[in-house]
Amino acid sequence: MKLPGAQVAVLEAASADDPRTVAQLANETDLPPETVTGALFALEEERLLGVTETVETEADLTAEGETYAGEGLPEVRLYRATLDLGGDEEPVPMGEAIGASGLEGDLVDIALANYARKGYGAVEGGEITADPEADPDADPEAAAIAAVHGDGTAESVDEEVLDRLERRDLLVREERTVRAATLTEAGVTALMEGVEAREEVDRVTPEMLASGAWRDAAFAEYNVEADAGTLHGGSTHPLRRMAERVTDVLISMGFEEMEGPHADAEFWINDCLFMPQDHPARTHWDQFALDVPPMQDLPADLMDRVEAAHREGAGEYGDGYHSPWGEEMARQVDLRGHTTSLSARYLSGTEIGEIEPPKRFFSVEKAYRNDEIDATHLLEFFQIEGWVMAEDLSVRDLMGTFREFYEHFGITDLRFKPTYNPYTEPSFELFGTHPETGELIEVGNSGIFRPEMLDPLGVEADVMAWGLALERLMMLVTGAEDIRDVHGTLVDLDYLRTEEVTY
Repeated sequence: MKLPGAQVAVLEAASADDPRTVAQLANETDLPPETVTGALFALEEERLLGVTETVETEADLTAEGETYAGEGLPEVRLYRATLDLGGDEEPVPMGEAIGASGLEGDLVDIALANYARKGYGAVEGGEITADPEADPDADPEAAAIAAVHGDGTAESVDEEVLDRLERRDLLVREERTVRAATLTEAGVTALMEGVEAREEVDRVTPEMLASGAWRDAAFAEYNVEADAGTLHGGSTHPLRRMAERVTDVLISMGFEEMEGPHADAEFWINDCLFMPQDHPARTHWDQFALDVPPMQDLPADLMDRVEAAHREGAGEYGDGYHSPWGEEMARQVDLRGHTTSLSARYLSGTEIGEIEPPKRFFSVEKAYRNDEIDATHLLEFFQIEGWVMAEDLSVRDLMGTFREFYEHFGITDLRFKPTYNPYTEPSFELFGTHPETGELIEVGNSGIFRPEMLDPLGVEADVMAWGLALERLMMLVTGAEDIRDVHGTLVDLDYLRTEEVTY
C-alpha cells in the first residue's frame, strides 16, 4: 500500500493498544500538529485508524496573573504591610500602608477594591485596618494562581474561584479538542503487509507547469474540517466609532470642527476662561503640569485684557476677583484639562481669524485630569466640545440643541441641573438614564459664556457652550457599565472585539 509520507509516519507511530494524542504523535514523528491532524482524518477515512475526541478546559495565567504568582496579590501585599504597621490594633494612614506595601499605580486601586471584599480589613476616611483573624495564606485566589502557575492545570480549583480570576483578567480558560488515534485491525494488517510512502505535492509550481510534471503528480487533499487557529482581525475601536458618529451628527447640524494642541499654556486653558489663578482646580492635584519652557507665543494685548477682567471685572455687573494674577503662571504649559481651551483660541481670532455670528464650532478631542479612577472617571477622556455664537441666545436654545443632538443616539430622557462654572452663567449639568442600571449619569456641563470671558476675546454676540463626555455617551448607547472596560489599561479585549456601536 502506498500512502503520503506524513500518513505513513503517523500510521507507524500509532499503537493498537495505547491511544496516542496528536501531541504525542507530533513529538514522535517530528511533524507539525496540524500535519498530524490532517493525516489522522485521512487514515480514519481509510479505516486504518480509529480517532476519538475529548474536550478539555485549559487554564493559563495572563501577564498580570504571572506577575502576581511571583509577587503576590496586591490585596495580600497591602494586608501584610498594614499588619506589620500595627493595623490590627489601630487604624494606619492609608498612604503609609500603601508605601510600605510597595504598590504603585493601578495596583493600588486593585488592592483597595479587593481588600474589604475578602475580609482583610476596612478602608475608611483615609485610614486602613487589618483583621487579625484573616489568613492570606488561605486566600483561594492566590492558591488558584499558584496551582495554575505550578503545573499548568486547574483541575483541583473550585469553578467559582476560576470565574473570579477570569473576571479580574488574571486567568484565561479555553476549551480545546484533544484527538487520540488507535490502530484498527485494517491498520495493523496494512503495516504487516508493508506500507510505502509516495511523494505528494500541495501546490502547482511554475516549473511543474513548464515541464508538464503536474499531469502525473499526486496532489495532497485539503481538509476543510481541520481545526484552525482563532484570528482577530483589526477593527476600529468602539470609542473611535462613536467619535466618528458624533462628528457626523454635529456636522449635519451645521457645526465646523476645531483642532488644537493637547499641551497648552494655562492662559488658554484657564485664564481666558475667567478661572482665577488661585482656584483649587488649577493645582497639580487636578491637572498635569509639564516640565517644559514657558510658552512665549501669547498675544500681549489679549493677555492685558484677560488680566484686567480678572482684576477688575468686565461687563455691566462684573467686579473681577481682586486676587493674585501673574504672567508666569499664565505661560506655564499643562495638558489641557478640557477642550474649552480650543474654544478660547477660536473665539479670540488667533486660530482662523475673526469670527462673525452666527457660527457653530465643535471638537471631539482628548482632555486630561488627575481624577480618581473609577467606573466613570479616567485620567484621560474624550470631550465633545461645542459652542454656538449668535444674537440673543437663551438657555432654551441650549436645551433644544442638546435634545436634538441626543435624539440622534436614541436618548430622549435628559435631565438638567443648575450648577456653577467660573466662565458660564447661567450654567447647568446634563444627566441621562443608563439603560442597564437605571441610574442617572452625568454626561456633560454647559452654559452661556460670561462677559468676563467674552469681552477680553473681543466677542460681542452671545455664545452658548458645552463639554460632553464621549465615554459616558457610549455607556448610555451600549449599556457598558464601566469605562475601564472600554478605554485604559484594564480594557476588556473581548468587549472591543465583539461590541458594535448602535444608534
